[in-house]
Amino acid sequence: MAERDRDDSGRPRSARPRDSLGRPLPYGSEGVARIPDDLELAPAETLAYAQDLLDQGLAFGAHEVLEAAWKHGPDDDRMLWQGLAQLAVGITHVERGNVKGATSLLRSASARLARADRPGRYGIDVAGLVDFADALIDGLAAGVQIPRRRLRPRLVADESGRR
Repeated sequence: MAERDRDDSGRPRSARPRDSLGRPLPYGSEGVARIPDDLELAPAETLAYAQDLLDQGLAFGAHEVLEAAWKHGPDDDRMLWQGLAQLAVGITHVERGNVKGATSLLRSASARLARADRPGRYGIDVAGLVDFADALIDGLAAGVQIPRRRLRPRLVADESGRR
């Protein structure tokens, strides 16, 4: 059995290429670009990068960017970043057709975002994102086919406050 790839702290990491939905591909396959495990960006840069990935239909990549912010950011922002990361991976499960997993993650994302200590921090449209997650949950429960264009939430409200 081959030795598993590990980071400097000994934690396992996966060097396997992945498709746009984060699913592992066979070694040697052409996958999408990976988000570095040690990514550390300022909050505005994190949000811009994640938004760009969401706009491209790469919610799994956005999840990895947001997860890095939660892992590397201050403890008092953890609930907010976790909620955003769960929202992105919930969208990924919608795209994969995993209704049960999507519903569970979207519920968790909605709850975490609603409980965030400073919900409007960094211009994040928490209320709009909670509404977005709840609408997806309702659509999934009703068996509605959700088009991919509906899976691109705006993380930050624009200057006019529009979502």
